[in-house]
Amino acid sequence: MESFAADLATMVRRPLEPAHVALMRRVGKTLKFRAGEIVQEPARATELFHYVISGEVEAISPRTMERIGAATLGPGQFFGELQFLSGGVALAGARAVVDSELLCVPRAEMLQLMSDVPEMSDIIVTVLAARRQRALRESDGALTLIGPEISRDIRQVAGFAARNRIPYREISADSEEAMALAAQCGIDRAHPGVLFGKEQKIDPPTPRAVAEALGLDLKLGDAGTFDVLIVGGGPAGVAAAVYAGAEGLRALVLEDLAIGGQAGTSSRIENYMGFPTGISGGDLVGRGEVQAMKFGTRFSVPRRVEKLRQCEEKSFHVTLDDGQEVSAKALIVATGVQYRRMPLDGLERLENAGVYYAATEVEARWCRDSEVAVIGGGNSAGQAAMFLARTTRHVHVLVRGAGLASSMSDYLLQRLETHPRITVHTRTEVCALHGEGQLESITIHDKASGQDWDLRTSSLFVMVGAAPNTGWLSGLVTLDDRGFVCTGAECGGRSQYETSLPGVFAVGDVRSGSVKRVASAVGEGSVVMAEVWAHVNG
Repeated sequence: MESFAADLATMVRRPLEPAHVALMRRVGKTLKFRAGEIVQEPARATELFHYVISGEVEAISPRTMERIGAATLGPGQFFGELQFLSGGVALAGARAVVDSELLCVPRAEMLQLMSDVPEMSDIIVTVLAARRQRALRESDGALTLIGPEISRDIRQVAGFAARNRIPYREISADSEEAMALAAQCGIDRAHPGVLFGKEQKIDPPTPRAVAEALGLDLKLGDAGTFDVLIVGGGPAGVAAAVYAGAEGLRALVLEDLAIGGQAGTSSRIENYMGFPTGISGGDLVGRGEVQAMKFGTRFSVPRRVEKLRQCEEKSFHVTLDDGQEVSAKALIVATGVQYRRMPLDGLERLENAGVYYAATEVEARWCRDSEVAVIGGGNSAGQAAMFLARTTRHVHVLVRGAGLASSMSDYLLQRLETHPRITVHTRTEVCALHGEGQLESITIHDKASGQDWDLRTSSLFVMVGAAPNTGWLSGLVTLDDRGFVCTGAECGGRSQYETSLPGVFAVGDVRSGSVKRVASAVGEGSVVMAEVWAHVNG
């Protein structure tokens, strides 16, 4: 199966060409560093691109300040990782091993060069992505999560970090290392929590606080007016972000949880053209995010939009959940759909403590070697069941209807029906959850027999229903009777993806009448940019 990036250990690396270095010299400056001197402070803003002219540089861990891995960087190589593209803080530092001379280019000028010279950009982005892939694989990053086994808050942070491809490591709350870290941070004993770097405790331990520490949320107070604001970071939103940047539009993507959206929870997509061995939804959209950042599109996560207004100058202004306001000349609605919360007592209490809405590596760790249940009859539920069956004792797929043929791709249905550790239960529904701090069992009603039966499980995956996220549109655009956004001539739109309000466009699953598939969402997000460009420059 394809992955997010190449394997750093085996990839064939291309050096930057002399012409590339000459371009960097025009906008950068040469700095000298003595042996042992810090070149890039870990956990600090990444403001410079560092190219080694002479000497030797090592990457250092923000936790230990020791060298990461065995390799160092020599003449012709460069330091950095993906945070450089986003403008976040460095997840690893750099230190001169011997007296060294480096060509240092300011971030804005370097991004412009990368946009102007695609061959140079390809070399740099390939290495930066591979470095992130290595950090993810080896759990080598600035974040330390203490006690995910006992805290649903820490599990939520783990899910946020994993889905946004942020390297982190987990340690048990009662481990010796956790006790030592507690003493180092001036805490009496280890509690569930999140540490950033050597000793900075992130309090409260929430995705928003983690994003702020890493610089993922962006400070938007002085951002000015964007050409286009894209609300939603799923396949449609990220595709729009790529084409907005490529067309030279100043664009911002706002996403309330993780880049990838609901598609990011798919463990394996096999019917997307160009990936014959499959690719996870998170890796597919993650590649698109890197492309968009290369072109200058900015991302801010997690940012939930609360309401929309239009001023007399016809600009659009969205209010975020923290009260900030962001403005743009055009708006793309790409918020997709979200799984519905089932009307079950105790559901909210058990979310992230046995009840999950995604089946990724993070959730799979908490149900290894146990029986689990998946509610849903669509492709997402089928992919989740196949993924979980790799490490669990048995997967029970619960479907309200009489079968799956009408809602699931045939290739996936056949795999479910023949898998020895998967059982599909038709005409069934969950009617009760049991457990206080952690899910312990569920009660299932069999509509065919009229009987109830209990399943002892600590993990229930809910992947049913598709509710559009459109409440924040404040009644300014026309919706259909199910809450999806209407577009095109039927609602007064001047073009295929424009809504009833000129300058507001909708793409992907949130659009009324759209085909609910990843490929379709990517296509709509790509095509809509021609309409957006015409509106912004008309």
